[in-house]
Amino acid sequence: MSKERIFDFSLFAAAVAIAFASGTGITFDHIYITALLLYWAFSSFYFHLRIVSRSGNSTIDYAISYSSSFGIFAGPLGTLAFECIYRFTVYFYKKKTKTADPGEFLDTFYNIGSATLAGSMCYYLYRFLYPYVEGIPFGYWLLFLFIVWITSMVTSTLLVLVFIISGDVKNWNEAKHLLFKSRTLLDFSKIALTNALLLRLVQAEQWEMTVALFLLNYIVSISFYSKSQSAQDKFERDKFEQMAYRDFLTGTYNRAHMDLMMKELGQGTEWIGIVVADIDRFKKINDNYNHAVGDKVIIHFADTLRAHLQEEDILFRSGGEEFTMFLRNKTFEQCYAAIGAILNNGDGYKASADFEDQEIQVHYSASFGLYYFRTDPRQKTSMEKGYVSADQLLLESKKLGRNRLSSKQEL
Repeated sequence: MSKERIFDFSLFAAAVAIAFASGTGITFDHIYITALLLYWAFSSFYFHLRIVSRSGNSTIDYAISYSSSFGIFAGPLGTLAFECIYRFTVYFYKKKTKTADPGEFLDTFYNIGSATLAGSMCYYLYRFLYPYVEGIPFGYWLLFLFIVWITSMVTSTLLVLVFIISGDVKNWNEAKHLLFKSRTLLDFSKIALTNALLLRLVQAEQWEMTVALFLLNYIVSISFYSKSQSAQDKFERDKFEQMAYRDFLTGTYNRAHMDLMMKELGQGTEWIGIVVADIDRFKKINDNYNHAVGDKVIIHFADTLRAHLQEEDILFRSGGEEFTMFLRNKTFEQCYAAIGAILNNGDGYKASADFEDQEIQVHYSASFGLYYFRTDPRQKTSMEKGYVSADQLLLESKKLGRNRLSSKQEL
């Protein structure tokens, strides 16, 4: 048997021993049975709203805990009975839905032991401290906040110990992340207030109010859960959209996004400068070095172009070593000057790269073609034709000796 399983069963055995040695036996009257059924039902309903996280090979479920109020109400033995019923309900639910981990059955004993020890701790802390806070304004509520904080830290510490034994946690930073994950004063306050109210209502046998509080907590939680899921779905959609329209190497927009923007800009009317830029003799760079060095040169060129653009301008990687820029809200002279500033780099551009266990400096140059015109859906010159014209001007720069700008302004 592995060390973590020995720890799990030791924890379970300790919880059982404390429960039977506490002297607080269960009275199977209607009060206990009613409370047990209510806590079991709503804890089970709430289970699907849990937050699932993974640490190494282990899965962690973060869900609302009613253990402090039930532990104080029922005592250690009553808490053990509740946890056995609830945790095995969760286990069979996971088996039925095929979401159970390979070691889910044995994990259930850890969950029972950990939760029972937490509930027992709540019981003894409450009995010991309540007489001291009984006469203090809001003493009851502050006591619950303290109890929830202590027991949460204890259960988190037990979880960290399991991960340390299993090897899923290897250093203090990982342990600290798990120990204090999602542990804020707001979280503690929410759990403390809910459990404090539940205890008062159960002790007073206010079952309708107890059900109402459970329902309120459930409705609020599912509302926030739905909003969280919507926000997460939007984030995922935006992420995939960004992946679809971004070049993975340079982080600039890709050809797909350029085609989309050409259609969008072509519907309006504005003066725009389309610039097509290309790294000179790029194949020679790849042949003399390798593609990894070539990638560094492409990244350096993209960063150089990006640094000279303004917020309204758009940069695309339209081919292997070719980039396209849409210069907006500028005159022809301003567009020409912007490209001139990029070209004005002395002896050319210089990219750093690793090659054969040493850092090298790769010198390169680039050629540009600028076509400046007015977009208008009623005119013959479309964005697509403007791009073709800029590309032809780039070829002209290549023929004239490279490392230069060829331009044309539409009258």
